[in-house]
Amino acid sequence: MSATRVFVARLAGCAVFDPVGDRVGKVRDVLVVYRRNQSPRVIGFVVEVPGKRRIFLSIGRVTSIGSGQILTTGLINIRRFEQRGGEVRVIAELLGRSVTLNDGSGKGTIEDVAIRKDPRGDWEVNEVFLRLPKTSSSPFAKGHTVFSPWSAFTEDSRNNEPQSASHLLAAYEDLLPADLANALLDLPDERRHEVAGELSDERLADVLEEMPESEQVEILEHLEDDRAADVLDQMQPDDAADLIAQLSEERGEALLDLMEPEEAEDVRMLLAYAPDTAGGLMTTEPVIASASTTVAEALALIRRQELAPALGAAVCVTLPPYEPPTGRFLGVVHFQQMLRFPPMERLGTLLDQKLEPVLSGTSAAEVSRILASYDLVSLPVVDDNHRLVGVVTVDDVLDYLLPDDWRSHDEGEPAKLLRADTSPLEVIGTESANERRQSHGPSK
Repeated sequence: MSATRVFVARLAGCAVFDPVGDRVGKVRDVLVVYRRNQSPRVIGFVVEVPGKRRIFLSIGRVTSIGSGQILTTGLINIRRFEQRGGEVRVIAELLGRSVTLNDGSGKGTIEDVAIRKDPRGDWEVNEVFLRLPKTSSSPFAKGHTVFSPWSAFTEDSRNNEPQSASHLLAAYEDLLPADLANALLDLPDERRHEVAGELSDERLADVLEEMPESEQVEILEHLEDDRAADVLDQMQPDDAADLIAQLSEERGEALLDLMEPEEAEDVRMLLAYAPDTAGGLMTTEPVIASASTTVAEALALIRRQELAPALGAAVCVTLPPYEPPTGRFLGVVHFQQMLRFPPMERLGTLLDQKLEPVLSGTSAAEVSRILASYDLVSLPVVDDNHRLVGVVTVDDVLDYLLPDDWRSHDEGEPAKLLRADTSPLEVIGTESANERRQSHGPSK
């Protein structure tokens, strides 16, 4: 089990092991990010692996900290560590830093930092071990030490430097991705690129999904290929495909080669579909389970925090394998249906017999009609062999129907979607990401 509180200085040189007990490397530092009105959050470790190579170990890959060792899930990205903006190395940058106590009692120096796991399972800075100035003139005297909460002191600014992007991000920490996207769009170009560069890969991915297409491309063009690929890995595959479709074919292919193989495979598959079909609109990450899965197990699957609400509205039931393209698609079980049955009920007995999947080549107009007619938030998509390849969610359809500049319309000014002589599904707009994907063509 993980210790409730761990001192960072004692982690230096600590061994890191995989689940079978093989040594992966040793800890060289702990990475944190600042948060507004809260102590910094731990995001991972800098680990030295054989060959003196330093890599990043995400805190999400750590199963236990304590007893002089760290245990991991075994899934580690061995790409060389590069510190991102906004990340602070505790040992290299925090220890020895001068601070001013907020109660007016003077200054201190950070000698160690204690981290702990909070009730939600996140690791954060708990207390800081400070050494205060000595009060005796004796050359052998040392100032006394105290434990201090993060909120009890202020870090001394260096060289009167202006507010850093890190502190700006701390002020934005509580914003939803859509609101943060709008905040970044209000910044000057240079400042926007600076702040975007300091966002974590996951946070930047969320923000890019909420931005107009031109700004998505602009920000990605200012990122080096390795970083851009990491961000694309964190995006929903359909959003990543739309973004890659807007890039030059050469850069798009280069980024696909740098992405994680599984993520890149999903994106390549989406790029191969016609843009105005169910395949072109769908996401390849639905919740999939077997017919023998219990209600309790299915509810645990959709309870995951990172799962989009539309994807959590139903569980797709298939024969093995359970990754798209799956075995034969059997049906869906809706979230509300699961709530009406005991925890040990099998999903195979709860299938919605009325909902039929659509083929990947089904037109976007037909998909829209089905979602609207049956009040659905998601619709399964199958191939010609009746294998599940993805689901179209209502937000996918809205993104397709709305014009590219819908985010930039002023409040109270409705976006002009329709001609007076057209049906609601014959939508008029500027060139969409899907259309650009078509002109780009599928990746080779």
